[in-house]
Amino acid sequence: MNRDQIEGGLRHLKGRGQTAIGAVAGRVRPQAEGAFNQVVGGAQYVYGRGRRTAEDLSRDGAALAEDISERGRHLYDETRSRGRDLYDETRSRGRHAAGRIRHRTEAKPAETLLLVAGLAFVTGWLVRGRR
Repeated sequence: MNRDQIEGGLRHLKGRGQTAIGAVAGRVRPQAEGAFNQVVGGAQYVYGRGRRTAEDLSRDGAALAEDISERGRHLYDETRSRGRDLYDETRSRGRHAAGRIRHRTEAKPAETLLLVAGLAFVTGWLVRGRR
């Protein structure tokens, strides 16, 4: 409970007491003041509850934002780690494939020369097009 809820509740009770005393005494003014204090006290109490709810929502929203931020950082770090792993794996596979190609090229130079010449011819034919 906050200050507004306590003060509003007390004022409401005070107003009920004034209304009851005014009714017993048969006086209109204390009854009217009591009714006024009841309404104002009830409004202040409701305001206090609304304020407390807003504070709770604000606190919950801040906690939720912190949780989202933490999860985002974790996801970023995880994705970054996976990216590094994929990069390392791709680089390793590329080096392995380049080594195999170099070994095969050195082992069979005639076949390599024919393959390169054939690829150059096909590329030239495709680039030149039909006239």
